[in-house]
Amino acid sequence: MSIATDYISRNADIFTDLARWMWENPEISYDETKTAAKTARILEELGFRVETGAYGLPTCVVGRWGSGHPVIGFLGELDALPGMSQKLQLTKEAAVEGAPGQACGHNLLNTACLAAAAAAKAEMEERNLPGTIVFYGCPAEEQVTGKGFMARNGAFYDLDAAYSWHGNRFNEVPVGTYVGVNSAVFHFKGRTAHAGGDPHNGRSALDAAELMNVGANYLREHVTSDVRIHYSYKETGTAPNIVPDRAGVWYYVRAMTRDAVEDTYNRLVKVAQGAALMTETELDVEFLGGCYNTMPNEVLSRQCCDLMEAIGAPVWTKEEIEFAEALNKTCPQYEECADKGYLDDGPLHTKLNGLSKTDSFGSTDVGDVEHIVPCTMICTATYNIAASGHSWQVTACAGSSIGFKGMLFGARVMAAAAVELIDRPELLEAAKKEFDEKMKGRRYICPIPDGLAAPQPAAAK
Repeated sequence: MSIATDYISRNADIFTDLARWMWENPEISYDETKTAAKTARILEELGFRVETGAYGLPTCVVGRWGSGHPVIGFLGELDALPGMSQKLQLTKEAAVEGAPGQACGHNLLNTACLAAAAAAKAEMEERNLPGTIVFYGCPAEEQVTGKGFMARNGAFYDLDAAYSWHGNRFNEVPVGTYVGVNSAVFHFKGRTAHAGGDPHNGRSALDAAELMNVGANYLREHVTSDVRIHYSYKETGTAPNIVPDRAGVWYYVRAMTRDAVEDTYNRLVKVAQGAALMTETELDVEFLGGCYNTMPNEVLSRQCCDLMEAIGAPVWTKEEIEFAEALNKTCPQYEECADKGYLDDGPLHTKLNGLSKTDSFGSTDVGDVEHIVPCTMICTATYNIAASGHSWQVTACAGSSIGFKGMLFGARVMAAAAVELIDRPELLEAAKKEFDEKMKGRRYICPIPDGLAAPQPAAAK
């Protein structure tokens, strides 16, 4: 074991306690006040220079240690998912009805990156190595805008490289593309009237929203195959006998490239404008933000694969295997996973898949960072193989020893990778060369316009 990986083993209780605390105290995007404060306290205790409210975001936490180059960043995330509270058990039951829950495992994600930063710092101190370690406690990844707001306000540009981690069903390093996205709410304003006695004087905002959705469905035929368009109503009216004067519909536009996102989104805006024109209503577009598609650095990805092999995957206990097996049988994907052979070696992943070139139609604002600096995201097994993302089964595992073991494995890999970049400067140079070749002279342009303010915590409103 290296100094960094040994540090994580010796201090595992500090990190599992933080992950457990975050599991017990989940907070949604931009409202992570307790989580940010807890993360800041631990960073201070571990010897980092800490800034809270960083980059103009009240719940953003940054911890720095060291000086000079290379400057290596770790991308923690603070938020949980709304309505995903779950007890640590084999049946679906909220710990607190309607409350958030860690169905994306950000309690593990934030902690793994913090542990990696602390472990890399420990080895650099002991060996008197040059460089700077930066931990970012990022808000609102679930709204895919937290890192965008941070980047718009100056984050990440001083880094030489960055690492992120995510819990998964498998141990692997994804080098496929996660799609970029734009998010916006289309608000229509009309005029009320009695729907039976005075309909000709009404101008229905709901009609406008429904016509927009019809137009969007026709638009789907005329976009590239990588595009996804989906929506949810925000406001629809109050009663059938009142012509609705307010309606709103929330859209996501996703695609494999930022250019395709923007092109499709601009066409969707025209569809909304046409719906407003047809219904003689007013349209207000509330742009919520967006993110880039991912662009993982393969030099750093292969480095992490090699380190995963060297460190070795966790060994699961009999109790963990039995818990995961029982959870698998509650999952809609159970038969599909069995047919694909995913369960042949057991209910929890034990192997190392290496690089995964599979594309995904999910999104993450890590893509923004990957367009600013060489960066990769690694994945380690933290839940039962048949579980789907954002499910109650993931929440249950994120509060268990299964999640904690996978988290510490990921932390060891990232910490060792950061130290290796210092020991092998040629590796960092290769990563930078790849980054420049992929960018082809382009530069990152933040999807979030300057005039758009970040949401504030509920307590501040």
